[in-house]
Amino acid sequence: MTVDQNAARRKALLARMGEGVAVIPTAPERLRNRDSDYLYRFDSSFFYLSAFPEPEAVLVLIGGEEPKSILFCRDKNPERELWEGFRHGPEAARELFGMDESFSIAQLDEQMPKLLANQSALWYAPGADPAWDARAMQWINAVRAQSRSGVAAPTEIRDVRVLLDEMRLYKDADEQATMRRAASISAVAHRRAMAATRGARHEYEIEAELLYAFRRGGAQFPAYWPIVACGANACVLHYTKNDSPLRPDELVLVDAGCELDGYASDITRTWPAGGRFSGPQKAVYELVLEAQAAAIASVQPGRHWNEPHEAAVNTLARGFIDLGLCEGPLEKVLETEDYKRFYMHRTGHWLGLDVHDVGEYKKEGDWRALEPGMMLTVEPGCYIRPGEKVPEDFWNIGVRIEDDVLVTAAGHEVITHETPKSVVEIETLVREGGR
Repeated sequence: MTVDQNAARRKALLARMGEGVAVIPTAPERLRNRDSDYLYRFDSSFFYLSAFPEPEAVLVLIGGEEPKSILFCRDKNPERELWEGFRHGPEAARELFGMDESFSIAQLDEQMPKLLANQSALWYAPGADPAWDARAMQWINAVRAQSRSGVAAPTEIRDVRVLLDEMRLYKDADEQATMRRAASISAVAHRRAMAATRGARHEYEIEAELLYAFRRGGAQFPAYWPIVACGANACVLHYTKNDSPLRPDELVLVDAGCELDGYASDITRTWPAGGRFSGPQKAVYELVLEAQAAAIASVQPGRHWNEPHEAAVNTLARGFIDLGLCEGPLEKVLETEDYKRFYMHRTGHWLGLDVHDVGEYKKEGDWRALEPGMMLTVEPGCYIRPGEKVPEDFWNIGVRIEDDVLVTAAGHEVITHETPKSVVEIETLVREGGR
């Protein structure tokens, strides 16, 4: 992201705010154990507006007739930089990141009552963090204490996420380009994982191939911890232990995507550990693939958010009847939601700076219309646990197929298209080990 892009986003947010002061902090550092922190990752909305990567930073936007962007950040400190790495410091940060003013983060509590004086509203994220709620009240009370001097405190607290989430829902051309690169890196990782499967003995070996490919491709992080689930583990939706043996007669479900420059990719593929689908495995896999194709076809501008889910559910329910997993007719299976025994989650979510990205799915009680620039996942699945009414040949088959889809003016673009998903492609890659 360029300085001009971030400045344009701040300007757009200020225009939506009108008057008032917005406070957007970055994420805090998190302790992993004793004196060791988790790898640091900035707050998504803070980064969206500033591109500033350091912890202990706060962006303050002043609305009204003279809008202003102010960054509070850590001071330069050669001793700490020796241990922890480079710090920009307020002066350099102001110039490099296009801010109007900058201060030391140590001055935040001193400056905020001054910045809030005679402002109509305080915009922040109420309820997100009790410590910030308390801090905001301290600032407002400090302004109220000056009332005898004719200074007025904000009379409204407004949720800045209402405005920011709607802005972030629409990806501009540069965001789309970054997400395509993330998708391409993740596609390489999935192909590498498929090719390594027959030589691997445990789920964690596949996990290692994914993480290696992410970093080698230039991604900074996994967008979420990979799911590598063999056999019955694939029927656990958020399985992440990744430590079970691989068995050649079972399926491997891999849900993994990298994060590049803050933006997530999110791909799921399922393949036979031994290189060939059994008859029941192939039947379930091709049903899920058919459901995904129906859902992706429904991703069109002007169609409502829930249409891809409805298309997937209808296809899956009909298939469950054909496979003997549900008893028809179709209308009964849909009305009673009997299909949820095997498909219990939604078909997708927004994707962006967060893997489950911000943005409302309904507006005024109705599913919102899809519009160009929106990015979503399409991920139907089928998870068959052992049960009295379940044919034994289908026990412990878990299949999910997920792609990342951009809504375009002409329809849609599957940005993860480089990841194999046909039966022939997958079986060939797993059997031949990438040769």
